[in-house]
Amino acid sequence: MKLNLKIWRQKDAKTPGKFVDYALDHVSPEMSFLEMLDVLNEELVKKGEEPVAFDHDCREGICGSCGVVINGKAHGGQVNTTTCQLYMRHYNDGDTVLIEPFRARAFPVVKDLCVDRQSLDRVVKAGGYISAHVGSAVDGNTIPIGKELAEKAFDAGTCIQCGACVAACKNASAMLFTSAQTQRLNLLPQGKVELSRRVTRMIAAMDEEKFGACTNEAECSAVCPKGISFKNITEMNHNYLKSSLE
Repeated sequence: MKLNLKIWRQKDAKTPGKFVDYALDHVSPEMSFLEMLDVLNEELVKKGEEPVAFDHDCREGICGSCGVVINGKAHGGQVNTTTCQLYMRHYNDGDTVLIEPFRARAFPVVKDLCVDRQSLDRVVKAGGYISAHVGSAVDGNTIPIGKELAEKAFDAGTCIQCGACVAACKNASAMLFTSAQTQRLNLLPQGKVELSRRVTRMIAAMDEEKFGACTNEAECSAVCPKGISFKNITEMNHNYLKSSLE
């Protein structure tokens, strides 16, 4: 099939960017979205043109680095799907596909579709850990944890730090990401000791990185490729309010 691609091209964060049109023929429905971009880049290189820069690594929906906005939806809008898991069978012959980077003040453009998401790393660094002194690994049953609680912590821990929640939010808020990073520890006995300090530090770091405020529209959860629940934000807000009163 044939596709009309409108791709954001930008040399760096300081240089103005623009959409550039590309016509791509012979796109197989069985191609992944990233394979389609590979084909485009091969054609551009043959013509002596600059290929489109985009991030990727695992191509298995694990690392989260492949995030782009496709037709206005982070990762393309398919439920629980990263860009690398998106297949061209979801598009029709002759479709126009708009491709742009994740847009947020905290995600400066590196080049084309690549953005710098180190701001998320700095939020995790502020409190996404426990400081208990441990020796060798203990038996898994030493600290009994209920199945329901363990599953909630695991679900929060599935965040792959892709930043789709930020890209989907009109305020570029990182509340879903930050709440997932806090809840994966706060729900477990090992993490409860530092719960108050963790929440206050990570929210402060999020604000320092210039992420926006949450207005409870839940677009973040809707586009999250791991289906992380919006309820994590509610629980983090509760913990933050409680810690501010202590």
